[in-house]
Amino acid sequence: MEILPAIDLKDGKAVRLTKGLMQSAKIYSDEPWQLAVKFEEMGSKWLHLVDLNGAFAGEPKNLDQIEKIRKNCNLKMELGGGIRDEETIKRYLDLGIDRLILGSVAVRDPKFVEEMASKYPIAVGIDAVDGYVAVEGWAQISKMKATDLAKAFADSGVEAIICTDVGRDGTLEGVNIPFTVSIAEASGIETIASGGVRDIGDIKALLETRKVAGVIVGKAFYEGTIDLEDAFRLVGNR
Repeated sequence: MEILPAIDLKDGKAVRLTKGLMQSAKIYSDEPWQLAVKFEEMGSKWLHLVDLNGAFAGEPKNLDQIEKIRKNCNLKMELGGGIRDEETIKRYLDLGIDRLILGSVAVRDPKFVEEMASKYPIAVGIDAVDGYVAVEGWAQISKMKATDLAKAFADSGVEAIICTDVGRDGTLEGVNIPFTVSIAEASGIETIASGGVRDIGDIKALLETRKVAGVIVGKAFYEGTIDLEDAFRLVGNR
């Protein structure tokens, strides 16, 4: 199982939100690239990046910082937030991003996602509130069940699904394991858990399911409730 430390970008800074609310943003670094360097030194192989401004605007908004992060570390990087067209996908791949995450567009235009997945390394972000898919930077709740969306991408060529329980995101309440497993089972695609990770116990519990391919760790690192080096040792990265 892969552990992916997260850097969420807002106005060029590394922040964490609570339950996806932009007004809840807490700044953790004015130089996000330094965090990426630190994660690499700790033993990370991947970095999970989110352009929060981009998620709301529907277009890239933190390009300077993303470029700086890419230039300063050798981590594999996946990136989401405001990616709505092929031109943006190509732009990020040219920057050296390894995988792009399509979220809102996956609900509106699943055929576009399948077409992109046939050409490029694509992950689908499924963010849910009470089991229903949230879109547009989590500002709107759709009428589609998260498991139905996951099912729709079975055999689609999508590399991974990143599933977030929005209600737990940034709360340190513990990851929603049944939700994560339900997405993995519905899709048959490598599934990465996100939202609510609190401590090493969450990592152990996800490992024990044998059904989860990865987990995103954000606030737990920034607030010091998890020792990432211990976590990387647990999954065999160190």
